[in-house]
Amino acid sequence: MKIGILGGGQLGRMLIQSALKYDDEFYTLDPASDAPCHNISYFTQGNFNDYETVLNFGKDKDVVTIEIEHVNADALAELEKQGIKVVPNASIIRTIQQKILQKEFYKAHDIPSPEFQVIWNSDDRIIMSLPFVQKMNTGGYDGKGVQVIKNEDDYQHLWKEASVIEHLVDIDKELSVIVARNENGETNTFPVTEMVADPKLNLLDFNVCPVLLTEDVQRQIYLITEKFLAAVNSPGLFAIELFLDKEGKVWVNETAPRLHNSGHQSQEGNTNSQFEQMYRVVKNLPLADTDAITYSGMLNLVGAEGYAGKVIYEGMEEVLRLPETYIHLYGKTETKPGRKMGHINVLADSREELMEKLVMVKGMVRVIADS
Repeated sequence: MKIGILGGGQLGRMLIQSALKYDDEFYTLDPASDAPCHNISYFTQGNFNDYETVLNFGKDKDVVTIEIEHVNADALAELEKQGIKVVPNASIIRTIQQKILQKEFYKAHDIPSPEFQVIWNSDDRIIMSLPFVQKMNTGGYDGKGVQVIKNEDDYQHLWKEASVIEHLVDIDKELSVIVARNENGETNTFPVTEMVADPKLNLLDFNVCPVLLTEDVQRQIYLITEKFLAAVNSPGLFAIELFLDKEGKVWVNETAPRLHNSGHQSQEGNTNSQFEQMYRVVKNLPLADTDAITYSGMLNLVGAEGYAGKVIYEGMEEVLRLPETYIHLYGKTETKPGRKMGHINVLADSREELMEKLVMVKGMVRVIADS
C-alpha cells in the first residue's frame, strides 16, 4: 500500500521504522526540509495546513494518516469523498483539533471532563471561579497554548483568542491510556501509564508503566475508554490524557488522535508498541496484543537551556553501558531549549527500581550544542 502521513516528525519516523519489516511505501508531508522523516520516506516539503497541498499529496495514496492533528481537515474530508481512506477520519480530527469542539464532544457523550466555559473574545464575561485553566481553541500542544490563571492579577495575561476556560483539577496523578480501533470495530487498550511533567517546560519529562491503581479507578478508566471508542466512530489510535484527582475521580484532560509521547515506553516495555498498533490500524489488520512485559519507563531527551545549534549528546556512552536501557534519537540535527530530540526507554523489575534508573539516567545525559 501507498501510505501517506501528514507530518514528518519523530512520531512518523518511529511508525515507519516499526513498519519497515512489512512491505509498504511511506510518503510524508512536512514544511521542514530536514524533518525526521525526510530520509526514510518518499518526502514532500509542504504545508500540511494548506488545502490544495494536502489534497494533492493524498489523492494518489491508498490511505492517509496523521502524526500531528494540526492539519487541514477540510482537505481530508474531500479526500474521503474521492474514495481515499483517511485514518482517523476527517470528522474526528476536526473535533479534536479544536478544544471547544473536543470539550463539547465529551459533554455530549457523557465522558467525564472538568467543568468548562467557552469564551470567543475579550468581551465575553468569565463566570468560572478562580483558579482555572485557559486552553486556546486551536494550535496548542506540548504545553503551548495552555496557562493557569491563579488570581485576579493574572487576568491581565488572559489570551484574547477563542478559548476553553476549565476548572482547575486538584491533581493526584496525570495518567494516559492509548486505545486503538480498526475498521472492523475491533478495539484494544494499552496498560495505563503515569506521566510526570517537567514543571518548567510543561511537557512530559518521563512516564511509568504499569501504574498501581485501585479497582475503582481502573473501572472509571475502563468506562471512559469504552464510551470514547463507541462515540468516536472512526478507526484510529488515540491517546486519552487523564487526571486522577485527590478524591479518586478520573477526568479526561484531552485526547490526541495519533501516536503519543506517553506511549513511547511500549517500544520495549510491551509485547507490541503503539507504532506496531498504529500500523495495523492503518492497514485494518488484526490488532496486536499490548500486555506489559515488565516495569517500563521513558525519559524525554530535551534541549538544555542556553544551548542552540548543532546537537551534541553528552553522556550517551555511559548510558549505552547500562542494561535494559534503550536510546531512540529523532534525527534532528539542530537543538534548542525545550526541543524534543529523542527519548530513552528503561526496563526494571519493580517500580522503585524503575524510578531510580530513570532519575539516574536523567542525571547522566545532557542535550547541548556545538559551540
